[in-house]
Amino acid sequence: ARAASAAMAETVKDALKTGHRSHSCGELRIGHVGQMVTISGWVQMSRDMNHFAFVDLRDRYGITQVVFPKDGADEAGLERYQLAKGMGREYVVKVTGKVVERIAKNKDRETGEIEIVAGSIEVLNASSTPPFKIEDVTDANEDTRMRYRYLDIRRNPIKDALLLRNKVTRLVREYLGDREFCEIETPVLIKSTPEGARDFVVPSRMNPGQFYALPQSPQTFKQLLMVGGIDRYFQIVKCFRDEELRADRQPEFTQIDCEMSFVCQDDVLQLFEGMIRQIFKSLCGHEFPPFQRMEYSEAMDRFGIDKPDLRYDMELVELTEVSKGKNFKMFDDAEYVVGMCCKGAGTWSTKKVKELDKKATGQEVGATALVWLKINADGYDCSAKKFFTDEDYVKWVEKANEKPGGCGPGDLLLIIAGPKLKTQESMGKFRHLMGTELGLRNEGFRALWVVNFPMLEWDDDEERFCAKHHPFTSPWTEDIDKMVSLDHKDQKLLEVRANAYDMVINGVEVGGGSVRIHDRSLQEKVFEVLGFSKEEALAQFGFLMGAFEYGAPPHAGLAFGLDRLCTIIGGKTTIRDFIAFPKNNMGRDTMINTPAAITSAQLAELSIETTVDEEGKPKAKAGYP
Repeated sequence: ARAASAAMAETVKDALKTGHRSHSCGELRIGHVGQMVTISGWVQMSRDMNHFAFVDLRDRYGITQVVFPKDGADEAGLERYQLAKGMGREYVVKVTGKVVERIAKNKDRETGEIEIVAGSIEVLNASSTPPFKIEDVTDANEDTRMRYRYLDIRRNPIKDALLLRNKVTRLVREYLGDREFCEIETPVLIKSTPEGARDFVVPSRMNPGQFYALPQSPQTFKQLLMVGGIDRYFQIVKCFRDEELRADRQPEFTQIDCEMSFVCQDDVLQLFEGMIRQIFKSLCGHEFPPFQRMEYSEAMDRFGIDKPDLRYDMELVELTEVSKGKNFKMFDDAEYVVGMCCKGAGTWSTKKVKELDKKATGQEVGATALVWLKINADGYDCSAKKFFTDEDYVKWVEKANEKPGGCGPGDLLLIIAGPKLKTQESMGKFRHLMGTELGLRNEGFRALWVVNFPMLEWDDDEERFCAKHHPFTSPWTEDIDKMVSLDHKDQKLLEVRANAYDMVINGVEVGGGSVRIHDRSLQEKVFEVLGFSKEEALAQFGFLMGAFEYGAPPHAGLAFGLDRLCTIIGGKTTIRDFIAFPKNNMGRDTMINTPAAITSAQLAELSIETTVDEEGKPKAKAGYP
């Protein structure tokens, strides 16, 4: 194995040899001393030391120091010295010279034991002064970096993120290929559907007034591949959603999309848990134990969120029974009162604790109000002390002490109230926020499967049930009768369980999927519960239901968010670092300045007329006002 590894390393080195270089800028070591070599790269910096000049030459693989002697140099050597000392940052340069051992070695650089004494230098391309420093820590804001993304990619943090992404995709292809998965592309121009997030749409010139949609996922196509007998499919695929953006969202993102035939839930979970464990072991040296499998209902009751971060405690504490009857309207009128103990935060100043009110009631958490209780060594301090006594506080703390980690002197109990599901969700978000605030989410990896989600969720705006995942997810067999027998607005439909599952790592959903419906009659029943008429269901998904009549196998699958997965492995906070050319928070690519207006001739060709001008302002109407 060692010999094979060495042979592979030599093959890689040989592959990097070109007409412009014999070695990369990160390759040379003490064993190369005495060799004549040629390297090419970008000038990281040049320094004139009066008797000689240094140039640090950089490429994707590393940095090598090149020295240009002045003392004792002939006419050609002096010309090289003059050229080197005036060399600008990011010039593209080719150097040939002899490898020598450095006197002052640089232990922080892999090539730090050697340097090249230049025998020739050629400027392959000059460079304007870059708008920011091409260094690990740069002086540019994010807008500038995105405008000059091609320069930002030269920086190690972005370069390394993209190389990590490449390693992940190579491991995925290797793992799935070894297990008989076929990588198959699916269409990018598809049909718009009303379910899920907003589609990006594309007008059809050849079919005036009609539009394609860009896929939010290849969901129906991968199911059709199972009907077609492919058995095991995967694809590393671009997907598109026209939704509000944030640090972990982009309008175009990449999924590791997978589907399998003749499988049940356990088969899918075991196979893809194995894939993730192999990726983390290869890239992080981290060995996961077998993933815990947690019911959705347990996740919500314990953590208030369907993607809990298990690296810390802070479990939810239900206080409904011990908090009512004290004429405190917030608690008395609430269906559900819940607390959360923050270890050590009871020592915070009252001013700092009060600042948590804004976080709790802000858009990110969405609670209506916050009550806090400081547990001190000599007593209690509460933001609602007009209504409660020490006797009440003791009951609250006793409840909190039933949870892992407990609650005692120096701790802070945070409490919110309201409708059960909404309040759980708010506290779950608050738990993530406070975990970050307390430094509990910085290190390590914890993974689990959250399984058996509700099949449906209620949409207040449309006053109907919607699919929590998508309408092709199969309900558990035991719950089918309940689903089809109840009125379509009966809230007991929330009890119907989907055969669905999410993989969660460090409080982030990195992948999710389900066992699919493969029977036409059941699919029709699900569409009916979701409020589709038979005509609407046929118009939108008739092709899929028709396929189910020709012997569709049982099948299941899932999709991983490649960008999010890389963010966790790479220890970053934003997926943008792992996307070569990302969009900003307004969905704009400031480098190529898009989206942009198109010409009136193009609009006419597409049979489209806009109601706004190029600046997005409403066009003035023709004629008299």
